[in-house]
Amino acid sequence: MSRLVDLRTHVPTLTPTTGRPAVLDAFTTIGLDELLERASLQTRVDRKYVVPRAALDGLLGGLDASTRLLRIGGDDTFAYESVYFDTADLASYLGAARRRRRRFKVRTRTYVDSDECFVEVKTRGPRGATVKNRLPYDPDDRDRLTTEAMGFAGDVLDDMDVPAPDDTLFTPTLISRYRRTTFLLPGGAADPWSRPVPDARMTVDTDLSWTTLGPEGVRTLPVPHLVVVETKTGSTPSTADRLLWRHGHRPVRISKYGTGMAALHPHLPATPWRRVLATHVTTPPTPR
Repeated sequence: MSRLVDLRTHVPTLTPTTGRPAVLDAFTTIGLDELLERASLQTRVDRKYVVPRAALDGLLGGLDASTRLLRIGGDDTFAYESVYFDTADLASYLGAARRRRRRFKVRTRTYVDSDECFVEVKTRGPRGATVKNRLPYDPDDRDRLTTEAMGFAGDVLDDMDVPAPDDTLFTPTLISRYRRTTFLLPGGAADPWSRPVPDARMTVDTDLSWTTLGPEGVRTLPVPHLVVVETKTGSTPSTADRLLWRHGHRPVRISKYGTGMAALHPHLPATPWRRVLATHVTTPPTPR
């Protein structure tokens, strides 16, 4: 049986967001256009944290009172699904696991609540920055790459001077699902003697699960006990970063594709994500 048939047969139908943390009611909201205008950083630093779900409400309650919550069409928590594609020899995964400079990812991303979908290719730029190219995509094709999508992926890899994998046939390898909430972190002066700090963004991903396909069949690993928090700032850490630090949370290296594959396939090399796997995935962390 092909991987594509396995995926369509065994993975549940997508469902929109149905629940949200009550603590979100305390935040003033912001629309998407204003968020992008205020916090669309040309040069940014991304910091990722893994936080116990039991500690999330307390952390959100500790955010600066000027923090604003993204709301679109009356909703502020949104379901996401990403289907990652790789070659038979896992060229994409191994490129990340071995920290190759010219690594890449190919995926479809579906915004479940709005039924929007994109095919995306992520590569590394000349200075190590992540470069993402994407095209609108039919949600019904999210679990496969059409001829057009395969051509798009090949063109992006060529343009970014990424060496072509030996096997250029990409098949679905991993699915990640989660619910995302996005915040604007207003800037300002950290103190009277500092330069103004630009506005920043923070995303909070909950209800994460991974589904993988392989010789062992379809397997799903839900990790509801952990939350992935990411801040996108200028060179100066945001108020949210400082709050996380005060609670003992430090930036970690986590990739939803890499960490999910390593958790479900323990025989694979996983050096970049070993700490997260040992501390947060295989052993639920203590709230703090």
